[in-house]
Amino acid sequence: MTMDADVVLVFLAAMTTAVTTGLGALPFVFVKRIDRWRLSIANAVAAGLMLGASYNLIDEGADIALDRVLIGILLGLAAILAANRLLRRRDTADIADLHGRSATRALLILGVMTAHSFAEGIGVGVSFAGTPELGAFITTAIAIHNIPEGLAICLVLIPRGTSIWKASLWSIFTSLPQPLMAVPAFLFVQSFEPFLPIGLGIAAGAMIWMVFSELIPDATENASGDAVGTTVVLAIVALWAFQLVLFGTW
Repeated sequence: MTMDADVVLVFLAAMTTAVTTGLGALPFVFVKRIDRWRLSIANAVAAGLMLGASYNLIDEGADIALDRVLIGILLGLAAILAANRLLRRRDTADIADLHGRSATRALLILGVMTAHSFAEGIGVGVSFAGTPELGAFITTAIAIHNIPEGLAICLVLIPRGTSIWKASLWSIFTSLPQPLMAVPAFLFVQSFEPFLPIGLGIAAGAMIWMVFSELIPDATENASGDAVGTTVVLAIVALWAFQLVLFGTW
C-alpha cells in the first residue's frame, strides 16, 4: 500500500470514529417526555459517563508518561476555569437552540469534548504508524467508546430543548478533530507522540471539573443524593462493562 493510500485509510478510519459519536442520540428517538426528575437523572448519567471516560484517559496516558498526564490535568483545569470565567462575564450567544445559562453549559460541554477528541485523533494516527492491525483495533475501540460520549453530550443538550438531529450533529462536531489530527500524527508520529499524554490529561482534567462543577449540582436539584450517586456509579459500571464485553479491557 502506498503512503497516499495509507493517509486516506487513516483519515477514513478517524472520520468513522467521529461519525459514531452521533449515534449517542439514538436513545432519545424512543424517549418522548423528559420531566425535571428525569433531567436530573440524565445529568447524573452524563456525569458517570464522563467520569468513566476521564479515568480511561488518565489510565491510557499513564502507560506512556504519568508526569505528562499530571501536567495535562492541571492545564485542563486551568483552561476550563478560564473559559468558564470568560463565558460568565459576557452574554453567551445562543447555541444548539439553548439560551442563557443552558447555552453556557452547552459551550463548556462541547468545548471539553472537542478538546478530548484532539487526543483521540492523535491516538488513532499513532496507532496506525505502528501496525495496521493495531490501528484497526484502536479505531474500533475509539469508535465504540465515542457512542456513550455522544450520549453524554445529548443528555445535556436534548432535555434542555435541542432537537435530536441537531444534538447528534453537535456530537459529531466535537469529534471532528479526530480525523484532522490523525493524519499529521500518522505522518509525524515521533513529533506527536510525546504530546499524547498531555492531551489526554487536559481532556480528563476539564471533564472532571465539568462533572463536579456543573453536572452533579444540576442533578441534585430535582433528585435525591442517593438517586444521583447510584446513577453515577451505575453509569460508570455500564461504560466499563460495555468496553469489557467488547474488548476484554477498557
